[in-house]
Amino acid sequence: MPSSPRPVSRTPAAIATLILAAAAALATAQPAQPAKSAKSAPPAKQGPAPVIQPSQPFLPPDMFELPDDLEVKLWARTPLFRNPSNMDVDSAGRIWIAEAYNYRRHMGKDPAGDRIVILEDTDGDGTADKSSVFVQEPALLAPLGVSVIDNQIIVACAPDLIVYTDVDRNLKFDPAIDKREVLLTGFDGRNHDHSLHAVTFGPDGKYYFNHGNAGALFTDKSGRTFRNGSHYDPAKSGGGIPANEQRPPDYSGKPSDDGHVYVGGTAFRMNSDGTNVEPIGFNFRNSYEQTVTSFGDVFQNDNDDPPAARTSYLQEYGNLGFNSRNGQRSWGVDRRPGQTTQVAEWRQDDPGVIPAGDVYGNGAPTGIAYYEGDAFGEKWRGALLSCETSRNVVFGYFPKAEGAGFKLERFKFFTTNREQILGGIDGMRGVLRADDLKTWFRPSDVTVGTDGAIYVADWFDPRTGGHAALDATFGGAIYRITPKGKKLAAPKIDVSTVAGQIAALKNPAVNVRALGFLKLKAAGAASVAPVSALLNDPNPYIRGRAVFLLAQLGKEGIAKTEAQLKSSDPMLRVAAFRALRRINHRVLEHAKTLAFDVSPAVRRDVALALRDVPFAQAKDLLLALAKGYDGQDRSYLEAWGTGCTNKEADVYAALSALAPGKDAAQWPASYANLIWRLTPKGAESAFAARAAAPALPEKDRVAAVTALGFIPTRESAQALLDLAQKATGLAKTHALWWLLNYKEIRFKEFGVAAALKERGLYDPATVTINPVTVPEAAPTQLPAVAEIAKLKGDAAKGATLAQSCFLCHKVGNQGIEYGPALTGFAKAQTAEVVINAIVNPSAEISHGFEGSSLNLVAGGQVHGIVLSNSDPIIVVSTGGQTQMIPANKVRGRPQPLGRSLMLSAEQLGLSAQDVADIVAYLRTQ
Repeated sequence: MPSSPRPVSRTPAAIATLILAAAAALATAQPAQPAKSAKSAPPAKQGPAPVIQPSQPFLPPDMFELPDDLEVKLWARTPLFRNPSNMDVDSAGRIWIAEAYNYRRHMGKDPAGDRIVILEDTDGDGTADKSSVFVQEPALLAPLGVSVIDNQIIVACAPDLIVYTDVDRNLKFDPAIDKREVLLTGFDGRNHDHSLHAVTFGPDGKYYFNHGNAGALFTDKSGRTFRNGSHYDPAKSGGGIPANEQRPPDYSGKPSDDGHVYVGGTAFRMNSDGTNVEPIGFNFRNSYEQTVTSFGDVFQNDNDDPPAARTSYLQEYGNLGFNSRNGQRSWGVDRRPGQTTQVAEWRQDDPGVIPAGDVYGNGAPTGIAYYEGDAFGEKWRGALLSCETSRNVVFGYFPKAEGAGFKLERFKFFTTNREQILGGIDGMRGVLRADDLKTWFRPSDVTVGTDGAIYVADWFDPRTGGHAALDATFGGAIYRITPKGKKLAAPKIDVSTVAGQIAALKNPAVNVRALGFLKLKAAGAASVAPVSALLNDPNPYIRGRAVFLLAQLGKEGIAKTEAQLKSSDPMLRVAAFRALRRINHRVLEHAKTLAFDVSPAVRRDVALALRDVPFAQAKDLLLALAKGYDGQDRSYLEAWGTGCTNKEADVYAALSALAPGKDAAQWPASYANLIWRLTPKGAESAFAARAAAPALPEKDRVAAVTALGFIPTRESAQALLDLAQKATGLAKTHALWWLLNYKEIRFKEFGVAAALKERGLYDPATVTINPVTVPEAAPTQLPAVAEIAKLKGDAAKGATLAQSCFLCHKVGNQGIEYGPALTGFAKAQTAEVVINAIVNPSAEISHGFEGSSLNLVAGGQVHGIVLSNSDPIIVVSTGGQTQMIPANKVRGRPQPLGRSLMLSAEQLGLSAQDVADIVAYLRTQ
């Protein structure tokens, strides 16, 4: 008979595995707040939020580290503006700021509402000396985006995307003269940073924008409704004000009017008038902003609760993997045995999910920009810059084409905290380190000015994440980065002339380029000659802009764009094909040639263009593209899979006719991966054979089990049952996991519960449940943390004491991931931080590692981390041991434990010296 694991030992050696989990914890969730309907009044204003007075009101430039060939200057600071959430630059070089002064617990602090502020350097000395308010109104409540495109100021402030048109161009919104239009509405999470973000002008003339996983239910100006929900409801879990009566879980998994299902955070492009909205990527948590290169590539970061923040290439139509396909299940619930947090959180083992990119762990990324200018020299052209508030840094990358995707290698571009001694971040709530000014650097945005300088906005706060704002001054600063010793001046842009229009198009400020693009486009054929001249520009990004614009200049321009399909530069071939797709010009005709292009990036875009093409027209192209797959390139595989959308069965039938032999266990990796990506009905026996083949590597057998888990058929359920009974290793473990977790969902109609019982795999009536409790700690009698920090630790002794940590933690290549991985953690923190977590473990509890208590019907309790709250309830307790507990054997639902699952140092019998020794050891790892 199956049973749950034996009772967990209560000896210090066993339970010591938990003592460091709080120290390594990376995030803490806010308490849930009651939901309100969309028609209800806003929540009552809370009492004054706690604030902290900084030792000085801004960070001096000499506190920053940046590359040796660059220098930084303080360009502007409070009182010129306050709490900058986002910024943009206009054609005159002015910086526009969106303020979030009324953010969260400070809501109502300024009853007049938040502001859009304009900053100017009127005397050209490299610092701002003038500030003016463009608009302030109560409807502006912590706006997250401001974009300036000619005289239109586009403000992202959930639930609305607002366009203010400055008709008289006097830089002051006057409702009697100027225009205010809500372009789109229905974005949930008002006063919540997982909502609507800034608009970016693309090289194709489209507007690009996104929203986080607070949800969105909106209708574009073409009359199409988009439903972007998930299991997350910001009004219940994140404290945001609801925008729609329907909540995100209500419409999660329902198709949008384009026929596709989009869940979680979603990125879009659309026409400037709000028509023809197209989702271009979905299922992320909270990308704070996107950046679009002049070749049309989109990059973004993703603000996650800290275990797995990332910077990613957003492949068109890509599923970024944060939620299940229908949005109803979190990554923690679907984490499979043996998966690391980084793999599980972004579902990297699931077919249909694009590569996660650079997953760097703890983080809270915000603004992002792509540098395409010449002012810094060729060395810096093509730099991707990503703000990271929790790490007090702006990361840099030079994306390098790698197969159909990009390789992202991270470096610190601009930081106050080279040592990464962090404070005031999610997962370290008890460690603000507010007295260390370098931890107050919270870069909220980065943008490129018309002068080619890089501007970084600093939110300036001892805390980031958790919807907190603790700076008593509500201050902020903007730093200007330039080449060392080089004076950069904002050019005078006059778009009344063709030369001025070309200059605007060439400008490094992304939204300023729109002025040139739109004027040149309006002139039609007359613009072909001057725009064509840019095809010879030494800057490849300017050549890319020309390719996109020419496609919109009539017959002659289109011909010049088509000619670039034969360019020796694969990025220009990609840009040309994208430009032709935007105007729907001979797309399939060109695809027939480009499907055989030597560049996987070109073939990737051909595959993506086939998503909505019927099988009869797409068949030959998809088969040709399949032959071009090398068996390793995940980006290419996912692009091909996207091209097969809603025609998987037909593609599988066509591929089966070309199968390299009848024995699925002998399939080459390329063919096996193509079928895995399709996960089609009819392939169950092939996947079952691969999962059971002892000659295949374990990863391939587990992949076959995963494919079976995604096929909702009786045959798949039967194959999983056979594997759970007869297979070995992880293939067996994963087969049982799929059956237990999806027996009432994907396999509900196939009698899985009864079959599990009949085969002796799982019978809820006979499960033995072993109570496991972690006693509450008494107040510590150990010396103060500061006193323990003075002791000299012995790393060798600490290594012995810390051996039991491997039962629950990864340290290097040793241990398991029940608690957070500890490698590198102690090196990145002060000794006090680590000591405090050992001595006072309940001071901080990480998101994803919160404890729950299950009250058993038969008496007793089980303390642990709930992995699945369905039936059975799956809970993992000390030592990483897992119990599958029938729901009818638990009284009520699991309840929050309210304290750490870790025992304190004293409960473990550790002395002050023992603690010092453990810290000394961990700082070597």
